[in-house]
Amino acid sequence: MTERTFHSKVILFGEYSMIFDATALMVPLRRFSAQWRQASHLTNESAASNASLRRFADYLSTLDGAKEILDLQRFKEELQANLFLDSDVPSGYGLGSSGVLVAAVYDRYANQKSDDLLQLKTLFGKMESFFHGSSSGIDPLQCYLNRPFHITSKAVTLLPENFMPSDIRVFLADTGKKSNTKPLVEYFKEKRVDPEYLNAFQNTYVPCVTACIDHLVAGEKEPFFSSLRQLTDGQLKFLRPMITDNSIDLFLEKPDFNLGFKISGSGGGGYVLGFTDDIEKTTAFMEGYDLIWI
Repeated sequence: MTERTFHSKVILFGEYSMIFDATALMVPLRRFSAQWRQASHLTNESAASNASLRRFADYLSTLDGAKEILDLQRFKEELQANLFLDSDVPSGYGLGSSGVLVAAVYDRYANQKSDDLLQLKTLFGKMESFFHGSSSGIDPLQCYLNRPFHITSKAVTLLPENFMPSDIRVFLADTGKKSNTKPLVEYFKEKRVDPEYLNAFQNTYVPCVTACIDHLVAGEKEPFFSSLRQLTDGQLKFLRPMITDNSIDLFLEKPDFNLGFKISGSGGGGYVLGFTDDIEKTTAFMEGYDLIWI
C-alpha cells in the first residue's frame, strides 16, 4: 500500500486573529511533505523522529478522549517496530512541521474518521498543543485536508486550487532564522489581557485580516493591496516581536508597485510572506533573499 503524503501549509491570513474566532485563509505548500516509513534499522534522523513520536504517543495517552478516538495501542506497537515519519518540512519555519505530524497520526490511527471539519479542528488543536502549548488546530487541518480553505468559527469552506487571481502572486522570503512558536504565543496571550490592547486589536487589526481575505477571494486586486498595507501597519503596531530585526525593513518599505509583506505562521523567524503583482520587480527588490513562490 502506498503511504499517503502530507504536505506543508501556509496561513495566508489569520494567525493571531483566529484566537478571537475571526477568519483565516489557508493554502497547501507542496514544496515540503511527510510520509510514514518503517525501517529494519533506524538512522540517526529516523531514530529522532521515532523518539519524538514516542513522546507524542505518551502525551496522547494522557489527553482526555484520545484513547477513544485513536488506536494508541497500535501506534505504540508500530513505533516499537521502527515506524517513523519521513519529513522534509523545516522545523521552526511556520510551515506546519508539527501540523503534518498531527495530521499523519490522526489519518493512520483514527478509529473512525470524522467529516465534521470544525470538530476535527478542535481535536487537532488539543493534539498539537503538545508542541506549542496552545494551538488553534488549523495547521493540522490544512495538512490533513490538503486543500485551500477559508475558515470561520462557524464553518470551513473548501476553495478551488486556483481561487486566487492569476495576477496576484504569493511568495515566502527566508529570514534565515528559526522561530520558536511557544514564547510568541505566550507573549500574545499576555498582551491581550490588557483591555486597551485587546480592544484596539479586535477593532482595528482583525477587520484588516477579514478585508484582506474577502478581497483576495473575490479577486479584487487594488482593494486587496490597500487592505494589505493596512495589515502590515497593524502587524508593526500589534505584533512587532513577531517581526525579525533582519526583515523589519520589508515591513517599512513603500515600493512604487504592488508589493506587501506580513508574518508567516507565528512569526519570530522562519519565512516572511509576500504578495505582489509584478514578479520581475519583486525579484529585483528581494535580491539577497531566498524566495519560494507559491
